[in-house]
Amino acid sequence: MTFSADAIADCVLATFDQLPDKRKPRPRNDGSKEWVPLAGIVLSKGNLFCCIRHALWLTLIAPVKTTSSPASLWAHGNILHDWHAEVLAIRTFNRFLLDQCLLVSTPPYPSSPWIRQRPDTEHAEHEQQPFTIREDVQIHMYCSEAPCGDASMELVMNAQEDATPWTSAPPTISAASSNGDSEAALRGRSNFSHLGVIRCKPSRPDAPPTLTCERAFTTKGRMKDMRSEEWKGGYRWSEFDPKPTDREFKWSRRNIALGEKAVASNLSAVWSPTWQESLIGGVLQGRKQLDPRGASAICRRSVWKTAIQVAALAGVPALSQVLGKRTYADMKGDETFEARKKVKADVKANGLKGWLQNSGDDGFSLEIGVS
Repeated sequence: MTFSADAIADCVLATFDQLPDKRKPRPRNDGSKEWVPLAGIVLSKGNLFCCIRHALWLTLIAPVKTTSSPASLWAHGNILHDWHAEVLAIRTFNRFLLDQCLLVSTPPYPSSPWIRQRPDTEHAEHEQQPFTIREDVQIHMYCSEAPCGDASMELVMNAQEDATPWTSAPPTISAASSNGDSEAALRGRSNFSHLGVIRCKPSRPDAPPTLTCERAFTTKGRMKDMRSEEWKGGYRWSEFDPKPTDREFKWSRRNIALGEKAVASNLSAVWSPTWQESLIGGVLQGRKQLDPRGASAICRRSVWKTAIQVAALAGVPALSQVLGKRTYADMKGDETFEARKKVKADVKANGLKGWLQNSGDDGFSLEIGVS
């Protein structure tokens, strides 16, 4: 069954309204108003839309926030590199799926309405995953703002009194790719008439490059050269079906009246059915960035640790051995993930040309930081 975009938006907005005030934009003494974008992932099961309210991943997030490469070298996997709303919503959803796998693998082994264990008869040579999302579950995503990239560029052009393309050379960030060629990406929303190119944050020319967030596109756009027929490991190309909604988010910048001062909030609120978090600067609110106790439940180190628990309880010794590598880089580089690496390489080479790879921040281990 297909649910309307307005119904999905209503679910996300209603859940946000139920959050405590400490996770929402705050009043300011100078009369200015904070604004934030909002993203949420919603699950529906079968023909029952009411079930959707019991599984929603919601992220309230300040815009254009990422961690620079030098800062991430000291993070030990505890700091979130990118806390754009869509990225946090997806990371929270992934953490929820891991928690569900942990739930069904722990005595008394309750069932989950969202995931199930795969019997041996479903395993193939290149598809050994022990869990799968149930066949009658649909995944929906709501975003209160157009994601970064060509979609937001079109909005920028529409908002200009004069949308004449810039004649100046676009400011770029350059780096050498794995094959030795020079790759370049545009900064921020400069030269908005240039479409189909990779854009990086921040836009200031004197600022260090950040760890850019990935975006999804359709086969009619920059992803048209994808050939998923060659992919293994259960991977395939499944494009989004974007739909507009008439619903408006209360804390959107569009709801700030003309003449009122708009200030982007620095608070990120992460919500799942079983836990909530408030984040500032990629760590738990009230903690310093390099304090291991500030690690979010969706940071790389926390997710890695949970995956090890799931593999052990699910009785998958081969996966436990891979996940138990000494460093995060060793684990991600294992040949077990060759199918995944092939997909990422194809996407970067054929769809996201100009992708700038950040490296050097994945040498951490689980022994560093708070257990």
